[in-house]
Amino acid sequence: MKTLRSKSGYAGVAAKGILMGAADAVPGVSGGTIAFITGIYEELIFSLKQCGVSGLRMLFQDGLKATWQHINGGFLLALFSGIIISILTLSRVVLYLLTNHPILLWSFFFGLILAAVWSLIRHIEKWEISVVATFLIGTVSAFFITTITPTTIETSPIIVFLSGMIAICAMILPGISGSFILLLLGMYAPMLIAVKELQLATLSIFASGCVVGLLSFSHVLTWMFKHYKTMTLALLGGFMLGSLNKVWPWKQTLESVIDRHGKEIPLLQNNILPHTFETLNTQPSYMWSAMMLMIFGMLMVIALEKIGQKPANH
Repeated sequence: MKTLRSKSGYAGVAAKGILMGAADAVPGVSGGTIAFITGIYEELIFSLKQCGVSGLRMLFQDGLKATWQHINGGFLLALFSGIIISILTLSRVVLYLLTNHPILLWSFFFGLILAAVWSLIRHIEKWEISVVATFLIGTVSAFFITTITPTTIETSPIIVFLSGMIAICAMILPGISGSFILLLLGMYAPMLIAVKELQLATLSIFASGCVVGLLSFSHVLTWMFKHYKTMTLALLGGFMLGSLNKVWPWKQTLESVIDRHGKEIPLLQNNILPHTFETLNTQPSYMWSAMMLMIFGMLMVIALEKIGQKPANH
């Protein structure tokens, strides 16, 4: 699955990559969700699949130009350039908002993901029993993942590599947050520090794990879309719906830990209502502002869908 694009079309792909990178910085939001609602998801996993053994074989047999076309190189270069730019720049803004205005940020993403669920499942033409069951399995699975208490493990090269493999698979799954998986593995803070301090050795190992994870998992996703597209859409829709448990804006922290920088990191939280939040924390819940941002997130999904539906070569 490839799309012919002009230079402005590739600029649009890079912009979508920037949005994906910003989303992936938040534990609970998946860049795969952004890829789906902007209309590039299937092209992304197809292009990643082409980078495997077949791409390597073509490189030696037919040369660089043929290989570049085979792997949809222009698309991947534009997309991952946007993601990298976002991680190095825009993600800092997102992390600032996550620290200083968490309710408002979570509200925006809650509305965005909620609308994305509708955007995805409306492509399912017939809801048979097997489709409903798959949707429920995806929902329960994602919900369960969001309730797991994060762990703490010692950072080592093999752990960094495996974390990259696992997290990147989650990042390209709508609804499953790669950054939240890193949080569960105890690797979220170390990787943020590595990005901020440009620890090239650690980042290279992590990137290697990401490459291996992408090349292997993209084959699975491509096969699923080719043979069981409706079931796959139902599963991914369930993943997104279940992930809403993580991005509910108002929470009560039951357990937390202090990291080496003196910052309190929540380990176990319950979702609560805005009024209860005000009572327990003696601070405003920003309910009306949060509601407006939820609506804005929903409208943004509609806007991104419109952009994603435009022919890329125009």
